[in-house]
Amino acid sequence: MAQWVRLCSVAEAPAVGHVQEAEVDGVAICLANVNGELSALDNWCPHRLGPLGQGWIEGDAVICPWHSWAFNMKTGQAEYPVHEHVDVFPLKVEGDNLLVDIE
Repeated sequence: MAQWVRLCSVAEAPAVGHVQEAEVDGVAICLANVNGELSALDNWCPHRLGPLGQGWIEGDAVICPWHSWAFNMKTGQAEYPVHEHVDVFPLKVEGDNLLVDIE
């Protein structure tokens, strides 16, 4: 069952092409705006727990600032190495609030 919680206001979300860290209910989230579409991933890179929310956007991926691993913002799959991934969190907008499903 979904557990929708407020992540931030829509105005606080990152601008197009930007990424930021967020936290809700003890869950660290990488929030990114890729081509005008907001996406949320687990904030921790599986390689060395680099903070993805401190990285940058290239194409449809967020790049880990520590070792440049790239994760697709829609699927969470790594471009390299191909077997790695991070969790993707569903998002929705209600009024002026951006909600995330952390279940």
